Amino acid sequence: MRPLFHPKLVNDPFGDPALYVDCLFEKRALLFDLGDIRKLAPRKILRLSHVFVSHTHMDHFMGFDWLLRISLGREKRMHFFGPARFMEQVEHKLAAYTWNLVENYSSDFTLVVTEVQREGMARRARFHCRTGFRREAEEELALADGVLVDEEMFRVRCAILDHKTPCLGFALEEKAHVNVWKNRLAEMHLPMGPWLRELKQAVLRGEADDTLFRVWWKEDRQVRETHVPLGQLKAEVLRIVPGQKISYVTDLVYNPENAGKVINLARGSDLLFIEAGFLQQDAERAAQKYHLTARQAASMAREAGAKNVIPLHFSPSYSDREALLRQELGDSLGLQPNA
Repeated sequence: MRPLFHPKLVNDPFGDPALYVDCLFEKRALLFDLGDIRKLAPRKILRLSHVFVSHTHMDHFMGFDWLLRISLGREKRMHFFGPARFMEQVEHKLAAYTWNLVENYSSDFTLVVTEVQREGMARRARFHCRTGFRREAEEELALADGVLVDEEMFRVRCAILDHKTPCLGFALEEKAHVNVWKNRLAEMHLPMGPWLRELKQAVLRGEADDTLFRVWWKEDRQVRETHVPLGQLKAEVLRIVPGQKISYVTDLVYNPENAGKVINLARGSDLLFIEAGFLQQDAERAAQKYHLTARQAASMAREAGAKNVIPLHFSPSYSDREALLRQELGDSLGLQPNA
């Protein structure tokens, strides 16, 4: 079964945090955190539809300018999400440049910016290149259960964590994974084709089993079609299983409130990307810097039931002791973490 999401850290664990998630079949990608992203090819940056920023410390946000540079002159809309004051900070970034000629552009790169102000509440506004990136169409939003994005195929949920400033953790959840049994299609004398994508979308929308679904294909330069009950197609040619879940958590102090939020957010994750910046012997120093130790990260991962744990955001003070961080995380999990 081919997964929908293909995540990869942009930098090594000592570099700026940034998680690039390619979406199979979707012709787009998502990005979690926006530090140094110069390793990303421009074609990959241009695939981005949504960017989720945990907080705006420089190592999580400095890549905004590079992303903007690559995207200018494109007819493209990109969605950005961040914590309280994020909209103002994006606005200040944009205001640092001169936009006196953009009205001549034939294209209009647009930023749709959402900031999570507090539990259950957010603000959103748009910034259009052709109007000099002025803030427009500002509105308030209610967030149910921390859901930032809710699409047909997936949702993205957030939790507000404490890093001595609000910091967002994220969970990317595929709603279900729908696979096609090709041999059973052949047994029903049904062809492969674009209609299968439409079938998957109908299933994910929860359409009724008695819905007559249109199966269509091209033959002798003509469109042929037949109609089959959706329930029959689901039973005979589809395999529906729980979807992927990928969680991303970084930059937080270890305390009961944060731990509870992380465990709830990451529960049942197939992949948990989590900071493991310090050794437990340096827990006091980690707390002073509002970061986690490897053992603390492992403790939350175990409680959340994460299947695989990928550490990130190692403190540079361990540049010659990376193996010790990985060993502490692996020992605390009872296994060796993914590299």
